[in-house]
Amino acid sequence: MINRVVLVGRLTKDPDLRYTASNVPVASFTIAVSRPFVNQASGERDADFIPVVIWRKQAENVKKFLVKGSLAGVEGRIQTRNYDDKDGTRRYVTEIVADNVYFLEAKGSADSAAESSTNTAEEKEDDEFKYDNVKFTDNDLPF
Repeated sequence: MINRVVLVGRLTKDPDLRYTASNVPVASFTIAVSRPFVNQASGERDADFIPVVIWRKQAENVKKFLVKGSLAGVEGRIQTRNYDDKDGTRRYVTEIVADNVYFLEAKGSADSAAESSTNTAEEKEDDEFKYDNVKFTDNDLPF
């Protein structure tokens, strides 16, 4: 069986770095990935928001070098899991467990790239984000 994923997109917010009980670093972030076609109703490209998890030293590097709006390549596998939330409701999660995350632009260029092109990520306010002319807020993300 083959379960491989390769994605390129922009981070929707700064990565979250945590440590397990045995002190293993794990970072999570979401990337916005443009769809290859234009939405007929709006005339703009839609984007998918893909949750990503990466472990160990690369997790620490992701936290150190990537920020909201950074262009990143992700290579890994799709994983599904479920859990019961605090209300006892069963929740299902599909995410990418990354083997590698590639930093596709120099640190700090996410801001300048956002300002120079309408086809890249643009920051508006702290809680609002635009990717390929699709505007969303942190509340629009699936988690």
